[in-house]
Amino acid sequence: MTTPIDRPALVRRLRAAGCVYAEDEADLLLDGADSPAALADLVARRIAGEPLEHLLGWAEFCGLRVAVDPGVFVPRGRTALLVAAAAAVTGPAPAVVDLCCGSGATTLALARRLAPRWLAATDIDPAAVACARRNLAGLDVPVFTGDLFAPLPPHWRGRLDLVVANAPYVPTEAVALLPPEARLHEAPVALDGGADGLAVLRRVAAGAGEWLAPGGHLVVEAAESQVEALCAALTAAGLVPGVRHDEDLEATAVTARRPA
Repeated sequence: MTTPIDRPALVRRLRAAGCVYAEDEADLLLDGADSPAALADLVARRIAGEPLEHLLGWAEFCGLRVAVDPGVFVPRGRTALLVAAAAAVTGPAPAVVDLCCGSGATTLALARRLAPRWLAATDIDPAAVACARRNLAGLDVPVFTGDLFAPLPPHWRGRLDLVVANAPYVPTEAVALLPPEARLHEAPVALDGGADGLAVLRRVAAGAGEWLAPGGHLVVEAAESQVEALCAALTAAGLVPGVRHDEDLEATAVTARRPA
């Protein structure tokens, strides 16, 4: 835009609307608008509660710019711990599947970091699958539509070196307490983890024992308060769990190994 914009006034409006990083958001909105009218529209929608990433069409994740379509789960910075934990437990050239892939952000980060011999992703939400396919175009990474392991080719069973899942883990009653930008603008299937938040993760744990190769690993994200119950579910599935916390990211990743 060539028309002068009152940036301090824009920052004040965003801060008054509750935007914690108002200065940064102002710069991103200014960069993302090609006219004063477009900027006014973006600002109005942001103040009304739309996620910044949906307005811009992208989110930053693990140093990558990831496309994020309206309605699709926005990748969170804390999920960088899941990526780091996966890289720490996985050997060279692994066979990898990313469940509940959303926009494909984690899949994309793993593709860059692990150089897998093959990599695939799944999600139950068709909108997320379409977004992930766009992000992963050119990487020869298939993205399947379906519930967890169900859409994977059957001959992959027992051959995966790494399964990752940023599955929904918010307890159903707590979904109403989420910030409006998540609660109103992201798919409920990407947020609601059932009564205690572990309904989907228990099914991931149960399936991982069948789909992992001996010595393979499952890595998932969870709330710190859920670790004990989740580790019990992993143990019951025949896996050996471990836990990583990152205080700076306010994140918890749970790993689980299928015994060799």
